[in-house]
Amino acid sequence: MCAIHVNHGLQALAGEFEAHCRRVCGAWGIPLAVQGVAVRCLPGDSVEEQARLSRYAALDASARALGAQVVWLAQHADDQAETVLLALSRGSGVAGLAAMGDRSQHADIVFGRPWLGVRQSLLRAYVSEQGLAFIDDPTNADTRFTRNRLRHDLMPVMTRAFPSMVEALGRTARHCAEANQLLQALAQQDLLTAGQPPKLAQVQSLPAARQANLLRQWLVEEAGRAPSTAQLDELRKQIAAATTRGHRIHLRVGSGWVQRQGNVLMFMQG
Repeated sequence: MCAIHVNHGLQALAGEFEAHCRRVCGAWGIPLAVQGVAVRCLPGDSVEEQARLSRYAALDASARALGAQVVWLAQHADDQAETVLLALSRGSGVAGLAAMGDRSQHADIVFGRPWLGVRQSLLRAYVSEQGLAFIDDPTNADTRFTRNRLRHDLMPVMTRAFPSMVEALGRTARHCAEANQLLQALAQQDLLTAGQPPKLAQVQSLPAARQANLLRQWLVEEAGRAPSTAQLDELRKQIAAATTRGHRIHLRVGSGWVQRQGNVLMFMQG
């Protein structure tokens, strides 16, 4: 067993967080790997999102270097409820509403979340009873961040009105995860029929919902990300209009472009 700490270097107390991890791991005799990251944001990027991506990349790299196959993460039921509410606020589909799974696979590294069904209050009570030292990240109180506004302004009101709301949102995430698995399986079946790259005529022949589902899955695989609702709507509009051989399809998605080449759709990087 070993511990991994990711130092984002985004705040003045980052060094103290690292020092705390070193003290605790030293006292418990647990080897500690510290991974520093540089969070880079382009105009329009979310610092929170870029920090999350950098953190998972660092955890993955550290786990590989240590020969670990499983990384245990500490997200709990309240984190899950907040993630579902964030997805709702953004108009996400079932993939977003599925929030976090109790385990996820990144290449050959498994990320496990054993406390995803446990309330934060129970974890804090246990830590207090055991006299364990911990640090509260002061940025968790900064309501300039969307998640913190949900946590401090919205969640208390909602849980007073609906005491079981956190558990209910956790069930919603599980239901959406199951629905998303079915949609992915259907998309894979449709992609087998449409081909790789997908044939334009095969895509056009699908009902609207299955066409959107296929295109979303295809672009996740090709571009590494799902298109936005606006991008998907525009792509479907261009596909519907492409009724002649010379009709052009050209749309920016992520770091590349969806284009028509002859009778197929292609994703081109750059």
